[in-house]
Amino acid sequence: MTKDAAPDLSKHTPMMRQYLALKASHPNTLLFYRMGDFYELFHEDAEKAARLLDITLTTRGQSAGVPIKMCGIPFHSLEPYLARLVKLGESAVICEQIGDPATSKGPVERAVARIVTPGTLTDAALIDDKQDIWLLAVTTLRNTAGLARLNLASGEFVLLEVPAEQIPAALERIRPAEILYPESWTPNFGLDVARTRQPDWYFEFDSARRLLCDQFEVASLAGFGAEGLKPAVAAAGALLQYAQATQAGKLTHLRGVTVEIEGAYLGLDLATRRNLELTETLRGQPSPTLFSLLDNCVTSMGSRLLRHTLHHPLRERDLPAARHGAVEFLLDDYGRIAGEIRRGLRGIADIERIAGRIALRNARPRDLASLRESLARLDGLRAPLAGAISPLVGQLFSDLDTPFATLDLLVRCIGSEPAAQIRDGGVIAPGFDADLDEYRSLNDNCGAYLVDMEARERERTGISSLKVEYNKVHGFYIEVTHANTEKIPEDYRRRQTLKNAERYITPELKAFEDKALSAQERALAREKLLYEAILDELQAVIPTLQVIAR
Repeated sequence: MTKDAAPDLSKHTPMMRQYLALKASHPNTLLFYRMGDFYELFHEDAEKAARLLDITLTTRGQSAGVPIKMCGIPFHSLEPYLARLVKLGESAVICEQIGDPATSKGPVERAVARIVTPGTLTDAALIDDKQDIWLLAVTTLRNTAGLARLNLASGEFVLLEVPAEQIPAALERIRPAEILYPESWTPNFGLDVARTRQPDWYFEFDSARRLLCDQFEVASLAGFGAEGLKPAVAAAGALLQYAQATQAGKLTHLRGVTVEIEGAYLGLDLATRRNLELTETLRGQPSPTLFSLLDNCVTSMGSRLLRHTLHHPLRERDLPAARHGAVEFLLDDYGRIAGEIRRGLRGIADIERIAGRIALRNARPRDLASLRESLARLDGLRAPLAGAISPLVGQLFSDLDTPFATLDLLVRCIGSEPAAQIRDGGVIAPGFDADLDEYRSLNDNCGAYLVDMEARERERTGISSLKVEYNKVHGFYIEVTHANTEKIPEDYRRRQTLKNAERYITPELKAFEDKALSAQERALAREKLLYEAILDELQAVIPTLQVIAR
């Protein structure tokens, strides 16, 4: 919708006023507005989305005298469409219904649930499991460039300073998915990636430093070796502010920054890096490359580490020498130990990204089930490493210690085969919560309860033809023929009169009805509440999960 078309929101319908108020906070991003079973887009967003996603554009009604252009997608099909948009370098705001349609007066209350951008992806359905997704911010001070990059899925946060003329080479090495830069710039990065302009004041050093100290709960950045890196800290502040905005502030897995020393890696200029075809051919294909030939990693975490290592060849000899010692140990006895390790790794899920999704509170039930199965395998994985002479292998043995309290929680709380989404129910294990078990029992055993009550009431009243039944119109009832009405107890209350019978309700049956009719709804609400509490409890173990993942 053009700016001139709707200067006065009061002229619009209540629903469009709500939409336009939300859209005003995200003017340059596609806004997916939840309406029942669909996400709808309106006006210019609808035109753009219809073109990019090849979906039907339509017009329905008017608001403030302007036809409402719109298009939509089913809510359960959102992720594939988001994946297509992200590949095109687009971002999206997901706006969910947070109010209750049954009690809302006017439009159901809605709020932004998440913002999806190319550099802030964490959903497994949207990202390559063998490639890190980096969000990068860059700024300069005099002739020094400050770069800060964040892997939101893992929580890795890295600062770097290089001469300004080396920005293209650094970007080629890092290959970010999205670059943030000051709006006063007219950059030439040399990469075909998503670019997002940010206000210049986002890159102001003092405010950036305060923001980072608040995030990491420290008085200064000296402990990270970053106190004197003004351009890098300025970039990090802009990056953190952007990441917090997209995730509604939920970044508990960001616990510090790593300062990358410029001379720590072999210097490869842009042309050399491309001609070596480390992870991409000259034609931009993923294979055949050095990475595709070497990647026999059992886990996706290993593949990502291998990719990173190929782009960051070390200058110092100490760590490579230590790695050689570890490899020698693993290959001893004709590779028996390495073979055992590979077999142990086959059941290990992507713990690194699961930990990130737990921190961001968007972990799905099957993420937690996969984490449970992985933690249960750690003892078997670390057993072959016992007694290793290699310092690196000894450290691995220590870091792979099983967090038994967390494993016990996941065993008790998550069902053996949970549903894909918490909204589908069937996620929390039986026996974990008495209230949930009661709701499920009411929902699952309703028929058995009616048969039992019918038998009890026949015996109590002496009416052999008495029936206890249910229908959608009248709910639960006890049906007694007119010939037996003189036998009904005092606690029976008439509910309906039929030609040949009377239908009654009792306090017991009414209480059961109230519970049974809302049992499924209450079970789903209870599961959601329990699931949120489980995510809360898992926040404390995120650092341990990150160590295990590494």
